[in-house]
Amino acid sequence: MAKSQVKIKQTAGRDALGAFAPEFARLNDDVLFGEVWSRNDLLSLRDRSVVTVVALMSQGLTDSSFEYHLESAKKNGVTRTEMAEILTHAAFYAGWPKAWAAFRMAKEVWADETDGAAPGSLEAYAQTLLFPVGRPNDAYAEYFVGRSYLAPVAAGGAPVVNVTFEPGCRNNWHVHEADEGGGQTLVCVGGRGYYQLWGQEAVELRPGDAVYIPAGVKHWHGAAPDSWFSHLAIEVPGKGCSNEWLEPVSDEEYAKLK
Repeated sequence: MAKSQVKIKQTAGRDALGAFAPEFARLNDDVLFGEVWSRNDLLSLRDRSVVTVVALMSQGLTDSSFEYHLESAKKNGVTRTEMAEILTHAAFYAGWPKAWAAFRMAKEVWADETDGAAPGSLEAYAQTLLFPVGRPNDAYAEYFVGRSYLAPVAAGGAPVVNVTFEPGCRNNWHVHEADEGGGQTLVCVGGRGYYQLWGQEAVELRPGDAVYIPAGVKHWHGAAPDSWFSHLAIEVPGKGCSNEWLEPVSDEEYAKLK
């Protein structure tokens, strides 16, 4: 049995351009939306929203029309988690900077989704992220004070991992060793945290901040005392790369942070 069609009514073209470009307005309202978008017996509104969002993102068009189609995607049943995965997948084909721009707008559109998670919980925090939290970081737990989580984002080329720290969690002082090249880039994607180079003051990190830590430099990074924190850890290619874990960041040192 054929699905019933839902006729899409659109007036944006006539509202904005009816007097200046009436034929363009007619094509936008009556053909694009009135006919193409209304063929939902062939392709659902949800699927058309996904296709449109990816097409606009691939062109770098993150303007008011992109926001409109994100809101339409949400209205048509695309969840925050699904949109995050859609944009992550598209990033490898459309371009990483375009995905960042799309994520910033998508995060605002889905900002009201909390799914009833308790405030301050991992579940509530995870819903603010556009990258997965992943699994408990049990393999490296001995090198962390507090609980952390790992979620691989990209395995090929330069490996990228999303690392999430519970409030107060930080890793030990450590050094990325390399015979040539190496080091690590951190890109904050959620919450509030810090990194500190040996002999220098700790530096606060907020979403969008990025820092390169060269090989051979002793340092640590982790969450602020009162906030969850997530960063992408991007390993810089090099030769003879290894990691040397050192002593924990003492409670006295950490207590100096705000």
